[in-house]
Amino acid sequence: MRLLIVEDERRLALSLAKGLRAEGFAVDVVHDGLEGLHLAATEGYDLVVLDIMLPGMNGYRVCAALRAAGHEVPILMLTAKDGEYDEAEGLDTGADDYLTKPFSYVVLVARIRALLRRGGGGRPSPVITAGPLRMDTAARRVSLDGTEVQLAAKEFAVLEQLAVHAGEVVSKAEILEHVWDFAYEGDPNIVEVYVRTLRRKLGAELILTVRGAGYRLEVPR
Repeated sequence: MRLLIVEDERRLALSLAKGLRAEGFAVDVVHDGLEGLHLAATEGYDLVVLDIMLPGMNGYRVCAALRAAGHEVPILMLTAKDGEYDEAEGLDTGADDYLTKPFSYVVLVARIRALLRRGGGGRPSPVITAGPLRMDTAARRVSLDGTEVQLAAKEFAVLEQLAVHAGEVVSKAEILEHVWDFAYEGDPNIVEVYVRTLRRKLGAELILTVRGAGYRLEVPR
């Protein structure tokens, strides 16, 4: 799943991004409200972590603009303020949840997972079923024919991208974009490494290579 962090405290933003990437999320980070609005409106994020006090455009206005334009991406607001009116204003502009700084990283992750699990507003279900494969994307659990399979964070994220598009070809570039982030400059063949690992754990017949195009998660007819 792809997350966008819009936070002008660079150390905090980068620390959160590092932790969330370790959890298996693809995370993009921007430090300006206008840039955050542009990305949130044009990219397919599953959730936005949005600070209120931002340069360019504050979080209230970013949130209101997204909702006015019909974007239903879940939004978790962050702020150093702690007044009940500030919380009310954030929720009134369309935010789905609200967290006051300083906060526990564990609580942040729990809130993110709860919002993803809740879905709603046209968001896809957090549970993906593709033939014998079942993925709970909020709880980060995978089972094959009813037997749970242990996957590392990046393995889970690659499989998730294939499962969301089960039966369709997913290119290597699409997997890189959704599992890593737009700043990734490493070897694109890293995708092949994770696909090989998934085949070893789930069975070689589940993920088909479509030469010159990408990979397809096979769904029994």
